[in-house]
Amino acid sequence: MILVPDTSVIVDGRITRLVQERPGVRVVIAEAVVAELEHQANQGRESGYRGLEELIALRQLHSDGVIELEFHGPRPGEEEFHAIDDIIRRTAAELGGTLVTSDRIQAMVAEAKGIEVLYLRKEESRRMPRILEYFDDSTMSVHLREKVVPMAKKGAPGAMKLVPLSSKPMEEKELQQLAKEIVEFARMDRDSFIEIERRGATVVQMREVRIAIAKPPFSDAFEITAVRAIARVSLEDYRLSDKLIERLRSSAEGILVAGPPGAGKSTFSQALADFYASQGKIVKTMESPRDLQVGQEISQYAPLEGDMEKTADILLLVRPDRTIYDEVRKTKDFRIFADMRLAGVGMVGVVHATKAIDALQRLIGRVELGMIPQIVDTVIFIKDGRVEKVYRIDFSVKVPHGMTESDLARPVIEVRDFESGRVEYEIYTFGDETVVMPIQGEEQRSAAARLAEETVLREVRRVLPGSARVDVRVEGNRAVVQVEERHLPSLIGRKGRKIAKLEKKLGLSIDVRTLEGRREPEGREGETLGVEVRETKQYLHLVLGKEHAGRMVKFYAGDEYLFVATIGRKGEVKLAKNTEIAESLMRHLERGAEIRAVALE
Repeated sequence: MILVPDTSVIVDGRITRLVQERPGVRVVIAEAVVAELEHQANQGRESGYRGLEELIALRQLHSDGVIELEFHGPRPGEEEFHAIDDIIRRTAAELGGTLVTSDRIQAMVAEAKGIEVLYLRKEESRRMPRILEYFDDSTMSVHLREKVVPMAKKGAPGAMKLVPLSSKPMEEKELQQLAKEIVEFARMDRDSFIEIERRGATVVQMREVRIAIAKPPFSDAFEITAVRAIARVSLEDYRLSDKLIERLRSSAEGILVAGPPGAGKSTFSQALADFYASQGKIVKTMESPRDLQVGQEISQYAPLEGDMEKTADILLLVRPDRTIYDEVRKTKDFRIFADMRLAGVGMVGVVHATKAIDALQRLIGRVELGMIPQIVDTVIFIKDGRVEKVYRIDFSVKVPHGMTESDLARPVIEVRDFESGRVEYEIYTFGDETVVMPIQGEEQRSAAARLAEETVLREVRRVLPGSARVDVRVEGNRAVVQVEERHLPSLIGRKGRKIAKLEKKLGLSIDVRTLEGRREPEGREGETLGVEVRETKQYLHLVLGKEHAGRMVKFYAGDEYLFVATIGRKGEVKLAKNTEIAESLMRHLERGAEIRAVALE
């Protein structure tokens, strides 16, 4: 009897066990199989190494007289690598042998061509890999590394401890054998998958356990990390408020489940998926790897042809009621999440974040700011296996907290504590910057002013020489910028065009003054402008008329020079009463002095 195995049964090790049960059989390996395994091994893929080890095992059986082993055919060229399966089928046909495969398509094509086939189906394996022996009921993850004792994380989320499992360091040979068992099991077991296989890295979903195998050149040493959920929980176990349960049931359509690694995000997402399924909703997941432990009624999708965007295209046709996206990390992931949400699919995204607000900040710059409330309406922050914080996302057009003038109104995203309804953060644009501003009363208003001062200073320095001295102070919606006298024309520009452009960009009125204090600046004087002085609780308003907005003027009390300033967009110069200039001006007014202004050309 002649057996011609293809790559699939060599990598999963079943050809070796098969021929041991049939002594005297003749095994013919197509050179195309050797070339493919060599190519995979050169790429650092675990399957290539496993396949070559099986060939060595077959060679040993040949040396022991158990089987006859031979290699057949020429080595394929690069242009033939896409036709490896066809070459193997031709070999079986030429020799009149039986093709042995665990690839269903390969088996069907061979049968259609009249080639005798032995198809080894995937089945539920009873021989579990030995790595599971390191787990007990309290073990969340096992960490094996060459020349290091085996370690395990045990306990509940938030109370994990790293404990040694043995006093003997692991040897590379032991790890290689464990890796071989894992890969073989994944290829044979119908409930297990090899999710990722790259040079030096392999990720296997072995039923409920996710296993990462790393070796040089990817890592500095051979290591295996296996992770599993300690327990499957329901949403009731989190003791959520009735108010939050009702929001999840009826109105939350764009949810981000955030938290640090190991906090229990995926466990909560699994509970949320089961909750939606129990409500009679169609639920799907998008995972790489597929490791959420959800009910049988929930379909788990991996990246289609290695691309999650293609998976999203399929889901948009399926139109599920809820989709769990685990994990949303890269810019492309956020854009896919946003696209599906805007298409009307209810989305739950799992995001790494150290604080609840960080989940939203990861969206900034990846999607348009104004679209965020349409994409995400709820943020649930998980820490130590429990729900620590829930935010509700609202959108309005208003004056940001800490600003006073109505003309500074702009679109603002309000991040509210869900239970209390209190606004904890505001997100809006300020000049070219996107600001995420915590709301904490008076102390925060000064922080807002400092941020504004830094922004104004940066913009002013862009139009002045690097050596120029600049001082900026923000008072409400007005910035007082003091520069050296010689730099006034450069900052203000012809007819105030530069400063007007800067005011428009920053959304603030800018009052330009000299650093030298009240020394009268030089310059050709123009017309004299009438000044009306109006007093409010905190300010003196020197009103000159909107037609003069943007002009630089010198102010006098009688014949005494006071200061130079730029007329704002409202046609006035506003002075805070607690400044030295305002106090001097009020003393002159009390003495009956005439306040006048002279334009500088």
